[in-house]
Amino acid sequence: MSGSNFVDYIKIYCRSGKGGAGSAHFRREKFEPKGGPDGGDGGRGGHIILQGNDQMWTLLHLKYQRHIFAENGGNGGKQQSTGADGKDVIVQVPLGTIAKNADTGEVIFEITTHGEKKILAMGGRGGQGNTHFKSATHQAPRYAQPGEPGIEKEFILELKILADVGLVGFPNAGKSTLLSVVSAAKPKIADYAFTTLVPNLGIVAYRDDKSFVMADIPGIIEGAHEGKGLGIRFLRHIERNSMLLFMVPADSKNIREEYEILINELREYNPELLDKKRLLAITKSDMLDEELMNEIRKDLPDLPRVFISSLTGQGIVTLKDMIWKVMNFD
Repeated sequence: MSGSNFVDYIKIYCRSGKGGAGSAHFRREKFEPKGGPDGGDGGRGGHIILQGNDQMWTLLHLKYQRHIFAENGGNGGKQQSTGADGKDVIVQVPLGTIAKNADTGEVIFEITTHGEKKILAMGGRGGQGNTHFKSATHQAPRYAQPGEPGIEKEFILELKILADVGLVGFPNAGKSTLLSVVSAAKPKIADYAFTTLVPNLGIVAYRDDKSFVMADIPGIIEGAHEGKGLGIRFLRHIERNSMLLFMVPADSKNIREEYEILINELREYNPELLDKKRLLAITKSDMLDEELMNEIRKDLPDLPRVFISSLTGQGIVTLKDMIWKVMNFD
């Protein structure tokens, strides 16, 4: 997922199909020149449908297809012939996609499973033909219903990354490096803040052919919930992670304080994030000896923790075991 290819927010304009008109036809045959009504119903207009696809990770494909139109339903015909339904438009989206009303911001639905289909814009119903309006006192109705109009409006599609483990930490905490070591992901890595500008996903192999998905969320800074730095643009991706792995480097001035700042940013953005299971990794621990580790342990926050080094591999196996245990996969 390179920076130019990752799109997690898009506004689209949709127009579902109009329903076909019912027919006001009368049966006309050689020996029955004044037959009764036989007008058929109109077909329904095409829906615009979102379908979950677990092979997709971005909304990029909609960046150049922001106008989506479905087909109109066909008109009813004679001999009670029903018009054809308009063809539905099925839009493939990654799991974790949320559809919102562009005017109100109201969430309409979310797509979370592969193959799941939900109607974004429903096609108009077809009109009834004149056969429906025949009665004992009105045997020759000369009218039929027009088709209902389709829905014509803008929607917002917003992607929240679905992953088992979300990496949370300030820029340069070693998140991208860890992901590159434990998975086949190849995030851009450099020694300056905000190297990571998009979330990166990696599948981490575990024992006995088991695996879990890890997401490297771009670095948080103090004030991120107010939109500072990359701000809330990426905080929302943390909402979909099953557990959070907090990462603080060993050379931090105050590990506990840095952890508390991260926790506060999550709390200010969405207090429910604090209900997620948490694990703390002290990164870049290859620069520590056992004595220093013992000193650091005395002032660490009260949650499961592990000292790791992506450079030397120190603690990586232990980290995987702890993640698996905290996730309660077994």
